[in-house]
Amino acid sequence: MTDFIKKIINAVYDCLFPVRCPYCGKVINKNDYACTDCKKLFPEKSIERYAVGGYKCVSPFPYSGIFSKAVKKFKFGNCGGYSKQLSFMVVQSILQTYNISEIDVVTCVPMHKKSLKKRGYNHSQLLAKECAQIMNIPYADLLKKTRENKAQHSIKANKRADNVKGVYEIISKDSVKNKNILLIDDIITTGNTLGECSRILTQHGCKAVNCAVLCSVDSH
Repeated sequence: MTDFIKKIINAVYDCLFPVRCPYCGKVINKNDYACTDCKKLFPEKSIERYAVGGYKCVSPFPYSGIFSKAVKKFKFGNCGGYSKQLSFMVVQSILQTYNISEIDVVTCVPMHKKSLKKRGYNHSQLLAKECAQIMNIPYADLLKKTRENKAQHSIKANKRADNVKGVYEIISKDSVKNKNILLIDDIITTGNTLGECSRILTQHGCKAVNCAVLCSVDSH
């Protein structure tokens, strides 16, 4: 295939499937991560929180306004393709907070196979893989979800710790032992899910776990 034909095919593809800003839906350059107007609304500083157990978690955005809308579209609106644009700002927060030269592997909060089949993709996995690729760090699925539980947002805060107990298991002890792990999810609310996943990883011999998410719900 000649370069000319490739250019024609790419041009047609771009017309049929334009890249859109994940925050407002405007068409943007395929190599960009947001439109100019939405970029003006981005916070200057990352948000630092701690998951249950004292595991640090960083995020670029609060869970409000255009940012919460982006997460909902990404998670529930069959917009897994937004992972490329959304990962850019997550990586910016990671770079501001952690020394990535010390991170051995990137992983994500897993979904149960029934939920995965219903949605068609694990949004957290897509986000984590994009972040890993940008930072040139290996990605691996280190955890599995062994049973379905209620969605954390659907139950009261004081019930969420019990809701995630016994839900996650390690896939391979050898892939975790002595590793510095970056755990990625979409949102931190009470920090119970990230805390439980981090606890399991720590229990099986990793050196350290740090976390990153796209949005942080106000803990106050």
